[in-house]
Amino acid sequence: MNTKQAKDFLVEQATKQAALDNLPLSDLEKKMMYFTESDPVSCADPLELNDAFEAQYDTAEYEAKMSRLLQHAYDRLKVENSDSKRVWDQSVRDLRKGDHYVLVLLDLEPTSEHPTRDSFKLVGTGLLIALGFGIAVFASVKYNIDVERYRKALIVIFVGGFLIATGSLRALYRVAVVWFHRRANQNE
Repeated sequence: MNTKQAKDFLVEQATKQAALDNLPLSDLEKKMMYFTESDPVSCADPLELNDAFEAQYDTAEYEAKMSRLLQHAYDRLKVENSDSKRVWDQSVRDLRKGDHYVLVLLDLEPTSEHPTRDSFKLVGTGLLIALGFGIAVFASVKYNIDVERYRKALIVIFVGGFLIATGSLRALYRVAVVWFHRRANQNE
């Protein structure tokens, strides 16, 4: 599969998802998914395309919109059609060999559709961790447990709880995935 075919598939899936989500998707927004400076087959005049796009659209809003559409499309394919999911995965693998704007859209973390609910999740997680430490302190006092004996385990639990509560664990995971992916590409 060449880069043009890979992008055609991803654009087609984003277009289908936009129709399912009742989101307007202009021809220029679709063309922008083909943007690259290194592949004239899939993007003949990248400078002209970029200038036309920037004159009409806000890049941050476009990236958030497309990131969400692509994520929804991928989730839909995972449920509906395993063959199309395989084609998606192959398309992304082929595109990762080059420098393509659609990869930026795929790698962006989609903005939350429920930011208030998400903040309550973090607060709730923090409260559960605090409650757990409170119970541990209460139990150690009541049952006369020697805390020094379990110091290393407590430090690991505290650091792990902190990483989970702040969302840092997810960020570290994403960094590790990118690092391992680059290592795999270098070995090929």
